[in-house]
Amino acid sequence: MTAQRVLAPSRQLLSKVPEVTLYFWVIKVLCTTVGESAADFLNVNLNVGLTGTSVVTGVLLIVALVFQFSAKQYKPGRYWLTVALVSVFGTLVTDNLTDQVGVPLEASTLIFGVLLTLTFLVWFLSEKTLSIHSILTRRREAFYWLAILFTFALGTATGDLMAEVLGLGYLMTGIIVASLIAIAAIAWRFGLNSVLAFWFIYILTRPLGASIGDYLSQSSTEGGLGLGTTVTSVIFVVGILGTVTYLSVTKADVIQRAASTGSDEPAERGGLWQTVVVVTVVLAAAGTGYFLRTSSLQAEDTSASASPAQSIPGGDQATQPVPTGGQTAQPPAPGGGQPARHSPLGDLSKFRQITQDTLTLVNAGNQSGATSRVDDLESEWDNAQARLKPKSNAAWTEVDGKIDTVLRRLRATSPDPSSEKDALTALLPALG
Repeated sequence: MTAQRVLAPSRQLLSKVPEVTLYFWVIKVLCTTVGESAADFLNVNLNVGLTGTSVVTGVLLIVALVFQFSAKQYKPGRYWLTVALVSVFGTLVTDNLTDQVGVPLEASTLIFGVLLTLTFLVWFLSEKTLSIHSILTRRREAFYWLAILFTFALGTATGDLMAEVLGLGYLMTGIIVASLIAIAAIAWRFGLNSVLAFWFIYILTRPLGASIGDYLSQSSTEGGLGLGTTVTSVIFVVGILGTVTYLSVTKADVIQRAASTGSDEPAERGGLWQTVVVVTVVLAAAGTGYFLRTSSLQAEDTSASASPAQSIPGGDQATQPVPTGGQTAQPPAPGGGQPARHSPLGDLSKFRQITQDTLTLVNAGNQSGATSRVDDLESEWDNAQARLKPKSNAAWTEVDGKIDTVLRRLRATSPDPSSEKDALTALLPALG
C-alpha cells in the first residue's frame, strides 16, 4: 500500500491545456483576429505572397508545436502562441485551396467538416473521451491540436462562405455567429453535453473573431469604425499580452485536478444522441439558408441583367472620372493598349474605372492617392463576390488573382511604381 501511494503520483501527468473560462474565450477571439491581420500583413504589405506566407507560418507553427509538446505542463504564453499560429495556418489552408487551387468555399466547408468529424471519431474510438480535461498524453495532445487546426480551417471556410459567397457581409455574419454561440451557451446551461458545446462554440469563434476585426478595421463608408488593420491589430495584441500576463501570474486558468492517463472524469450521458440532433439541425438549417440565399442572389442577378442601366449602383456616377489633386482621370483606355474582351462575369466597368483611376494616380506620382483608391477596388470587389462568382468561378478566380497582385504591389512597404503600373495594366483587360 505504501509503495502504491508513493508511485501513483509519478504516473500522473499535468494538463497541457487551460481551463475553459471567460479568459479562454476572450483570448481565443483575440488570437483569431490577430492571426488574420498577421497573414494579410505578410501576404500584402510585405509582398510575401500567399505561398510564402504559408511556408513561413508553417515553419513557425512546427517550431511552436515542438516547444508545446516538450512542455511538462500548461504554460499560457507557449500555449496561446501556438493557438495564434494554428489560427493563421488554418486560415491559410482554406485560402490556398480557394485562391490557388480554385476549390469553391462550399466544397472546402464540406471537406473540413468531414475531416474534423473523422478526427473526433478516431480520437474517441482511441481514447474514449474528447474532453479537454483529459489531455494528459502525447497522443491525446496530437488529436487535440489536429482538431483545433481543422476547426480554424472549417471556421474560415464557413465564415467566408457566409460573408462573401452568400453576400451577407462580415458584420451580419458576426451577428449570426454570435447568436449561435449564445444559443449553444444557453443550451449548455440547460443540459447540452459540455464537450459538444465546447467544440461547437470553438468552431464558431473563428468567424466571430474575423467579423469583429473586419468591423473595427473597415472604413466608415463600408460600415466599420475605420480604425485600420494596424491599429486594430495593436489593440488586440495588447489585449492578448495583458490577459496572458495576468493568467501567467494568477494561474486562474490552470486545471487543478490532475488525472491519471488510465482514468478520466465520468462521461456525461446523452453525448451521442445530442450530437446527432445538433448536427442534423445545423445541416438542415444551413442547407435551407444556403438554398434560399443563393436563389435570392440569382433572382437579383436576373433582374439586374434585365435592367442594364441599374446593373451598376449609382448609374452614370459609377463611370464619372475621379478628381485627384487637380487632375481628372480620363475615361478608361482599352487595357492600356491591350485588347479588351467581354467578361463572362458581365459588366465590370465599375471595377475597371477604379483600376484606371488608380493607374492615373500612379502615373502622376500620387502614391498615397493610388493606395487610397485601390482600397475602393478591394471593398467593391469583395461586396460583389456573391453576385459575380456564381456566373463563372474560373473567370472570377482569374480576376481575383490579378486584383490580389495589384493590392500587394500598391501596399508594399517600399512601393515600386513600375511594378504597380504593370499589375494595373495587366488587370484592365481582364475587366473587359
